[in-house]
Amino acid sequence: MATNISLNAKMRRTGICGAAETLLVDRSSAERLVPAACSALLASGCEIRGDEAVQQLVSEAKAATEADWSTEYLEAVISVRIVDDINAAVAHIGQYGSGHTECIVATSSDAADVFLAEVDSAILLHNASTQFADGGEFGMGAEIGIATGRIHARGPVGAEQLTSYKYIVRGDGQTRP
Repeated sequence: MATNISLNAKMRRTGICGAAETLLVDRSSAERLVPAACSALLASGCEIRGDEAVQQLVSEAKAATEADWSTEYLEAVISVRIVDDINAAVAHIGQYGSGHTECIVATSSDAADVFLAEVDSAILLHNASTQFADGGEFGMGAEIGIATGRIHARGPVGAEQLTSYKYIVRGDGQTRP
């Protein structure tokens, strides 16, 4: 998981499907990263809902409920959890993720490779903003809908209708303007 992080205290477009809803932080980096990340988020007006470990590091963090881990807030709220390792992060995403967009910020190519191979989501990003999760960004033109199901066709179904896509984006810190 991330060992260095650059924090931009400006939030934008919290009401879109590519907005970050949950932040998972590797325990080995938590004491350094969680206070800095949460401080920047709080300064920009974001509410933090955290597990017990996060609450110990960030006094302003409210207690996260079970529902918070799978909630698409679409507002300035984020749930934050400290996980033991990449496998725990993948398990958390498997249980609570939307199947739409997931991102890892990591200097470890091994952790990124595990994430990209093991997470079941339509769009996976490594070191790039989740706001790239948009049909226009993928060259599809205007986005007319989103689908997170594995089988989304109705009516007669042939091989083409059973096709599902997984987009993988690798970056080195890109954000959308």
